[in-house]
Amino acid sequence: MKIKDKLAKLIDVKSIMTLVLTGVFAYLATVGKINAEQFLVIYSICTAFYFGTKINDTNNNKKE
Repeated sequence: MKIKDKLAKLIDVKSIMTLVLTGVFAYLATVGKINAEQFLVIYSICTAFYFGTKINDTNNNKKE
């Protein structure tokens, strides 16, 4: 796979949202707006959703 193709896959909406959410919640945890436990719960849910939909997309593409 070419580097250009890998970069194009990296810059999709789900990837951007995951990176933004990670940055925002890391910042909020650092400045003390949310505690570490809240950060862990929110971050776990977001990443589980991201990877769950990514695996589902991969499985659907294999069937076609």
